[in-house]
Amino acid sequence: MSDTDTMARDGLPRPASEAARRPGAKALETEARADSTTTAVERTAAPPQPFRQAAQPRRRRVLPFLVTAVAVAVAAVFTTMMWNAYMDAPWTRDGTLRAYVVTMAPEVSGRIVQLPVADNQFVHKGDLLMTIDPTNYKIAVSLNEAAVEQAQANMQNTAKESQRRQLLTDLAVTTEEKQIYAANATASYAQYQQAVANLKQAQVNLERTEIRAPVDGWVTNLLAQRGDYATVGQNLISLTDANSFWVDGYFEETGMGPIQVGDPAEVKLMGYPQIVRGHVQSIARAINVANAQPNGQGVATVNPIFTWVRLAQRIPVRIQIDKVPDGVVLVAGMTATVQIDARAEHPSTDVHARAPR
Repeated sequence: MSDTDTMARDGLPRPASEAARRPGAKALETEARADSTTTAVERTAAPPQPFRQAAQPRRRRVLPFLVTAVAVAVAAVFTTMMWNAYMDAPWTRDGTLRAYVVTMAPEVSGRIVQLPVADNQFVHKGDLLMTIDPTNYKIAVSLNEAAVEQAQANMQNTAKESQRRQLLTDLAVTTEEKQIYAANATASYAQYQQAVANLKQAQVNLERTEIRAPVDGWVTNLLAQRGDYATVGQNLISLTDANSFWVDGYFEETGMGPIQVGDPAEVKLMGYPQIVRGHVQSIARAINVANAQPNGQGVATVNPIFTWVRLAQRIPVRIQIDKVPDGVVLVAGMTATVQIDARAEHPSTDVHARAPR
């Protein structure tokens, strides 16, 4: 065994001459040098691994702060909008939709023979609602017509007799007789006028056997039936006036300052999402005052107890409805939320200046 083989076995580097003598040794040495150069370049270009690991947690910590800041900004904007809507603008949830209800009671008595309407039916002004048996009233008209003819004939006869007596001389008839005939003529004329009045009353009673709608509206809570007996003054049918709807908003006195007649108003009914538009028509000028109630002697009764907690009084504000959205059915008594869009400038609020003349 040569010295070279002994050195290779012991792990010692071979002499250059020996490496040169082996086939491909130069090529392997060149590749090794190229790999070491590439590794050095990559180590120089790429950042150290600890810096990349530190940048990622830093970005993760900043992102929640940005999301929180955006959410707080959006919440602040919405809070400001809601504050302006509910605190600056006068509004109340204590509102009621109201309407005039016309109650009709018969002015003559009798049995109901015709009832052409049903509950909640819409009727027009002048439509027939109910008919009471007109038989007795037709007879009364005929009797009074006969009484008028009889009174008229009597009046004409006494008038002619009085005229003839007035033409005679005092030798043929006395003055007293002339006066008696003249008085008879006057009395017969009065009887004729009375008969005519009775005839008109009978005709009116006959017309009142037909009850007709005084306004456009809906039949409300109809309980009468055909065949029932109608009594004078007893309410039998009611109509909700279709052209009389309005909203009463009961505002606290602490928020009455910005409200003026003519201000636009928004009404939100509890049962519908649509907004009903209107405006302030009037403001109530009086509410009940407990301390002003008089006693038996007419002296004001004042409550001696004064509580520390004082609740604001509610002032009725009448809202006239200007526009009703499609699909909204107005029912008197519905609960409403009212918001007034107070104008920046208002006319004088002096009581005498604003009082109607």
